[in-house]
Amino acid sequence: MHEHSEEMKQIDPVEFANTMQDIATRSQKLVSSFMERQKLDGKAADSDPLHLADAFMSLTNQMMNNPAHLVQAQMDLWQGYMDIWNRSTQRWLGKETEPTVQTETTDRRFRDEAWQENVVFDFIKQSYLLTSRWTQDLVGQTEGLDQKTQQKVDFYTRQFVDAMAPTNFLMTNPEVLRTTVETHGDNLVHGLQNLLEDLERGKGKLSIRMTDPDAFEVGKNIATSPGKVVYQNDLMQLIQYSPSTETVYRRPLLIVPPWINKFYILDLREKNSFIRWAVSEGFTVFVVSWVNPDEKLSRKSFEDYMLEGPLAALDAIEQATGEKEANVIGYCIGGTLMAATLAYMTAKKDDRIKSITFFTTMVDFEEAGELSVFIDEEQLAALEEKMNKRGYLDGSEMATTFNMLRANDLIWSFVVNNYLLGKDPFPFDLLYWNSDSTRMPAVMHSFYLRKMYQENKLIEPGALTLAGTPIDLSTIKTPAFILSTKEDHIAPWKSTYRATQIYSGPIKFCLAGSGHIAGVVNPPGDKPKYGHYTNSRRPKSPDKWLEGATYHEGTWWPEWAKWMSRHGGGQVEARVPGDAALSVIEDAPGSYVKVQKKD
Repeated sequence: MHEHSEEMKQIDPVEFANTMQDIATRSQKLVSSFMERQKLDGKAADSDPLHLADAFMSLTNQMMNNPAHLVQAQMDLWQGYMDIWNRSTQRWLGKETEPTVQTETTDRRFRDEAWQENVVFDFIKQSYLLTSRWTQDLVGQTEGLDQKTQQKVDFYTRQFVDAMAPTNFLMTNPEVLRTTVETHGDNLVHGLQNLLEDLERGKGKLSIRMTDPDAFEVGKNIATSPGKVVYQNDLMQLIQYSPSTETVYRRPLLIVPPWINKFYILDLREKNSFIRWAVSEGFTVFVVSWVNPDEKLSRKSFEDYMLEGPLAALDAIEQATGEKEANVIGYCIGGTLMAATLAYMTAKKDDRIKSITFFTTMVDFEEAGELSVFIDEEQLAALEEKMNKRGYLDGSEMATTFNMLRANDLIWSFVVNNYLLGKDPFPFDLLYWNSDSTRMPAVMHSFYLRKMYQENKLIEPGALTLAGTPIDLSTIKTPAFILSTKEDHIAPWKSTYRATQIYSGPIKFCLAGSGHIAGVVNPPGDKPKYGHYTNSRRPKSPDKWLEGATYHEGTWWPEWAKWMSRHGGGQVEARVPGDAALSVIEDAPGSYVKVQKKD
């Protein structure tokens, strides 16, 4: 038997009981101290803000309409339990057997060797996997539910079975049990301390630390690419980066990041900074650094983000470089804004943008993935009421929604690490950025959720009017590079692919590996993490596109640079921030990006 399994056998039950008693005594002091520092506000929370009761009541009714299916499912589950029990019994008797339920290779919860080597923990693991898959299959195969209800019950059933994993509990996690014995329970006491600190920081709501917040400082060891802020207004600062080549492409490159997060995801550290790399490729790079809005900006609209964002930036870039023409990148909601902006500019006969690149961008929201679970009339009305009271959506609420899309990786792994193992989170630049949340102005965010996610108006010609001008995405003829990522939970690639059938100009679609962030921030190197797919054809079906695509090892960055070079407009002498009509306001990364969440 493996060493870990032997350790599990050697646990002294008396010593373990004494350890647990000691933990209880020390924990009581910590909890008492925490409670003394808390003040209850007396407000009653909505008992069902997501309106799950109605969804699961509909599910129950449909299940009861087909009792034969339910009975058969119960018999299948019982047979599975019996099979696991029989195979486990054979293992206890020293025989080799194949598991009833195989663990998926991507499931990192059960990587501790005791889950395989120890018969008891293998039995627990297989029983859980059988039950969780049976539950999700039963819910997923129930007929008679409308699409929205089916999607909601599927999503929250998965949240439930993920939460109930044996890895999330002390007595059924072999790694936690070993650590508890080895440290005489110090891990659980330290874990409780971490839990109470997270509750205190979240003012009673659990705000899980994913990384060491003191390990990074914007402008010191992340977001350090040299440059200057050369323009600012209420909504953004415009950063011009210092050149690292003697000559540059004539047309400047403007990057419009999402305002749901901060721009420095593209400038984390020197080795993985897309911005620094683009500068080294000979681009004069400008980046919009969005403000972190408070209640004073509650009336700012999607239209304002267009006028004071990319359109104001293009005017400023002309002053900074003397160039009217530019190439633009839009990332996530920044790309959605750029699609709307291009349609607006087309209607205005404004052709300053000579190429457009979209990073993981949705414009057709008909199949918006699991984020649609949070978009129904009841939830939107409740969200709008909350936003209208304070003027904005708090960034932490948006972050929680995104984390739920990958709960095992972004919630439960930290519960185990921080609270059960009692470890401090590892310093990780990407997770620091993920925790550095931003707020959404009430008017803008309501428009975005209703007109795009709920009503899907952006793809309807003339359905939306910006600055008095009806827009139509099909009129856009600007050459486009569309980058999507294969495992994207926020902007599913098959939905982003629909843009290839909307725009009228030449389009290059590229599909990268990994997800919404890691698939984009994937720098060149000796050991490339993720590859990418390309296909010169543009069939209507995304599956057909992938079927005919060619796979390439390594990052898509050089592929994009090669495409961009055809739209660069030739070479000119490198420009230095502040040398033209716009004077320097402050050093990059500027002050807007350093504004953090409100207390």
